Amino acid sequence: MTKRRIRLTSAQIIPASFLITILIGTLLLLLPPATVKGEHTGLMTALFTATTSVCVTGLVVVDTYAHWTLFGKIIILLLIQLGGLGIVTSVGALIVFVQKRLSLRNQMLIYDAFNLDSLSGLFVFLKKVLAGTFIVEGVGALAYLPSFLPRYGAKGIWYAVFTSVSAFCNAGIDILGPDSLISFQKDPLVLIVTMFLIVLGGLGFLVWFDIIRVMKRAKRKQYGIRWILSHMSVHTKLVLSFTLFLILSGAAAVLAMEWTNAQTIGSMRFGTKILNSVFQSVTFRTAGFATIPQEMMRTETSLLGCVFMLIGGSPVGTAGGLKTVVIAIVLFNAVSFVRGKDQTTIFRRGVAEKTIRKANAIVTVSILLVLVMTIALLISCRVPLIDGLYETVSAICTVGLSRHLTASLNLWGRLIIVICMYLGRIGPISMALFFSTGKNERNIRYAEGNFTLG
Repeated sequence: MTKRRIRLTSAQIIPASFLITILIGTLLLLLPPATVKGEHTGLMTALFTATTSVCVTGLVVVDTYAHWTLFGKIIILLLIQLGGLGIVTSVGALIVFVQKRLSLRNQMLIYDAFNLDSLSGLFVFLKKVLAGTFIVEGVGALAYLPSFLPRYGAKGIWYAVFTSVSAFCNAGIDILGPDSLISFQKDPLVLIVTMFLIVLGGLGFLVWFDIIRVMKRAKRKQYGIRWILSHMSVHTKLVLSFTLFLILSGAAAVLAMEWTNAQTIGSMRFGTKILNSVFQSVTFRTAGFATIPQEMMRTETSLLGCVFMLIGGSPVGTAGGLKTVVIAIVLFNAVSFVRGKDQTTIFRRGVAEKTIRKANAIVTVSILLVLVMTIALLISCRVPLIDGLYETVSAICTVGLSRHLTASLNLWGRLIIVICMYLGRIGPISMALFFSTGKNERNIRYAEGNFTLG
């Protein structure tokens, strides 16, 4: 009798790869060399830290700079890099460098991990992703040095590398001190470099390569800015325009709502207020670094932050959230329906019905997950509503901002946040597919029913 070989689908392998990496990271962080002398690392602390690192979230239950040794911090940094690029992508890169080729199965895994629409040029795409990542992180680390070296000495080099990787991967974990980047709120260089890394990671690799492609053609034929903009893909146009709108509108809203709040930006000079408002707008969308105490923000600003955290970054990047393109498609679809249009269009291009259904499913499932997990956190920990909602949204959207709540959570609260971070990184839709039976009903059509709306 022959044994039946179990074949996992991509929708099962990708979530499983994150889970296995989290468990390995947990075991490594439990090792005595990972913790400074006199500190104790329990199982939940190690699990929470490994999860927040792999899921590039940034919520922590112990101070990263003080609790972990250099060995522990290196483990955390490696987990952040693996999580930011994606486990499947990282393993695929290793296979490429060792074997110089990818099997069709491995190509399909990377195809699904990046949600691409073609296998064509996948090998080149993977190499460009890795090269682009390390170049940007290296440039970011060098850019931090003028601020870090005078303050930290030779250790500033290590701090610059760690912060650059964490910022690009939108992790928000730092080893600079207990208050994130609050001590740098008047340092334009550190804040601008951090925003640059966050935005680049959040734009997505598809946008990178499309911009580079168009810029090369424009330079070769000496075309102007209008030609460049007109020849970008509709995806790139949507991502860039929506991202710019979110950054500017978010900064204006934070500036207006926190203008007189002396505990955040109220006592700052005008230029510093603007800089920190822009930074807060950028970091809301999955970065996790903070230049102002999040617990001191007004309730309306925190609610706005929850909305921006839900939106998140853009597809095929290091950021989390529902993604800008998903939200844009849902909004454009609603506008098209209200205006009586038969087709949803963006930049004079139609949006496929399948894409609209997928976007609606992502939004619906994610909001339901936020509601369920927020209620569970409120029941288990009895925390204020705004603090619990902010924490849950931050975890599910892999942001890492907290209203000073994470470290005070009880065992059940921490376990809920661990689940939120994991589901947020792989996506609730992916988890549903993980448990899918694989039954195909795409060719089945049922008689239509009459349903009343409104």
